[in-house]
Amino acid sequence: MGRLFGTDGARGVANTELTAELAVSIGRAAAMVLTENAEKEHSTILIGKDTRLSSDMLEGALVAGLCSFGADVILLGAVPTPAVAYLVRKYGADAGFMISASHNPFEFNGIKIFAGTGYKLPDKMEERIEAIILDGLEELPVPTGSGLGRVRKAENAVQDYIDHVAETVSFPLDGMEIAIDCSNGSASRTAQELFSKLGAKCHMLSYEPDGININENCGSTHMENLQKYVREHDLDGGVAFDGDADRCLAVDENGELLDGDCIMAICALDLSSRDLLKKKTAVGTVMSNLGFQRFCADNDLNFVATSVGDRYVLESMLENGYNFGGEQSGHVIFLDYSTTGDGQLTAAQLLSTANRRKEKLSELAKIMTHYPQVLMNVRVSPEGKKQYPENKAIAEKVRSVEETLGDNGRILVRPSGTEPLLRVMIEGLDLSEIEELAQETVDVIVKEIG
Repeated sequence: MGRLFGTDGARGVANTELTAELAVSIGRAAAMVLTENAEKEHSTILIGKDTRLSSDMLEGALVAGLCSFGADVILLGAVPTPAVAYLVRKYGADAGFMISASHNPFEFNGIKIFAGTGYKLPDKMEERIEAIILDGLEELPVPTGSGLGRVRKAENAVQDYIDHVAETVSFPLDGMEIAIDCSNGSASRTAQELFSKLGAKCHMLSYEPDGININENCGSTHMENLQKYVREHDLDGGVAFDGDADRCLAVDENGELLDGDCIMAICALDLSSRDLLKKKTAVGTVMSNLGFQRFCADNDLNFVATSVGDRYVLESMLENGYNFGGEQSGHVIFLDYSTTGDGQLTAAQLLSTANRRKEKLSELAKIMTHYPQVLMNVRVSPEGKKQYPENKAIAEKVRSVEETLGDNGRILVRPSGTEPLLRVMIEGLDLSEIEELAQETVDVIVKEIG
């Protein structure tokens, strides 16, 4: 983890942790790092934002920083994060910024940066930006006169993105009646038109943002309302997005949850059946449900696990020539269509698969069996966090749990990337058994290094 940037950009409480002054500095430093090899006099940088109250403030600060460096800015308005990733390539821009704190409450905000390729910045670029801001290691130019940047709005940004996602769908959604929870976020500007264009009859939920209600008891982190609505209105299913619409979860016609692993299983098998899954491989993380790993083995598919975080999933895909991967949380990457996780694209692919196969979502979901999963967090000292890999008592307990579970479960103990915590995750066939084993493991950790 960097000093400013985490696994998904710079993030914090707006106006105290993520201030306007910091946003100006990020704009100036990032402009230098991202455009230093550009041959044109004025580089072009896009800015998108989600619907939270502080996004306007941070947008203005980023504009000031970028223009004061001499970059021209194109404002996309409120759009999904994957729209920025797509439009930076379509418009031939040098970089793109997305102002969003994803699924976090409205008082938080964040700044994600995309290179001109549409991919999030690698660690080394972020570290250099941090060094410029925090250490003053490089002097930034201060242009004057005609050297300053200009600002204009992209009038067709939303439509260009909608058209792009629609073009990735090979079979329409004609005859489907679905509910869509926009989390009062970025999808509020795009989802209804997109899914109506694809042929679905849409029931819209949480699609009236007021700057404060983003992610408030709605969206992919609060699925209860969507589940209830689908059941009560006898729909074919429902999809839910987070605040910036880069992740998607779904429910079937019975209101039962389809998490990211289940969605990936359905889509991976469909892609493989059409010879569209490169190297017959799906990329997940160490937190992917054991049921997904077993699904891959049972269907002659390869499974590759990375560290937790969609950026690590993407890194593996790019390095090894894979084109499909994602996380249990609903970040799913169809690399043939997008350079980042795209919730609405994922939902469109899932629903299109169901409609083309003329199968209900509940039937499709049967291809994967979820193993019960228990996750417990143990607070430890910073020293203990470093020492745990060498602790013999903890290692022995982990081995004991592994022997107890055998081939029908697993245990994973890993440190948090942001907090003084160890996370204990156990999967198995019997929920009560794994709860007991997890608590025993936690007790050993607390005794040893807690």
